[in-house]
Amino acid sequence: MRIVLCTDDTCVPPKCPVVDVEGDMVTIGEKDNVCTLTLEQFEILKEKIKNNEI
Repeated sequence: MRIVLCTDDTCVPPKCPVVDVEGDMVTIGEKDNVCTLTLEQFEILKEKIKNNEI
């Protein structure tokens, strides 16, 4: 699953950040600036965001 994070309908990847879920890995970022997390790490990140910890 690939989700493009943009603020309007005219955005064309790779201009905007992307969240790309493949198997048990999640890649977040744009072009040459990416971070790869395991699904477990991604779930921790999501919970911290939901709980306003970050």
